Amino acid sequence: MTSTGPEPSSPPQQQYAERSYRSPASLAGGGLLLLLGLWLGGDALLRGEAHTKLMALFALLLGVPLVVAFTLRPVVRAGEDRLTVRNPFRTITLPWAAVEDLRATFSAEVFAGGAKYQMWAIPVSLRQRKKAGRQAARGASRSRFGAAADAGPVPRATADQTLEELRELRERGAERETAKGEPAVRWAYPVIVPGVVGAVGLAVMLAL
Repeated sequence: MTSTGPEPSSPPQQQYAERSYRSPASLAGGGLLLLLGLWLGGDALLRGEAHTKLMALFALLLGVPLVVAFTLRPVVRAGEDRLTVRNPFRTITLPWAAVEDLRATFSAEVFAGGAKYQMWAIPVSLRQRKKAGRQAARGASRSRFGAAADAGPVPRATADQTLEELRELRERGAERETAKGEPAVRWAYPVIVPGVVGAVGLAVMLAL
């Protein structure tokens, strides 16, 4: 009598690591602006008179959140089930099944639930796009005149490459049950509230 072992289990479904997209130039610029602002504001808080200290405090409350919002905060995260877009003042969570389209014209945009959301973390460079177009045209010209056919992939601007990756992830995950749902939008109150307090404080100080 022969015994049979346990049936082999089906291979686990392949998991894909979450991808994050940010602008290195924005990160570097934001870091420099924060260092400069904290240096100037800190000096005024330490050495200034009472009025100057209050002005510096409110200026920091307004300036620091704005710099963080527009330079350090923006990021796009793409996972198996959803796309998360963190913009200066909002975070938009989009299940892949809810994403209707992704475009990059003058800015990178995602369409979902009948609404359009910009993706601040993926800047569109028209100069880079024109440069890629010229390189592609030169490659096509060389191939027509008998140059090697295998000239590598057609050059593309960074934003266009990123949008193509996101489209592939959407196609891959849109049918997954865990990728269904409605878009969700959350406001970034830790950024908004200090900025509003700083703006109101500066307006009051300037009016006195």
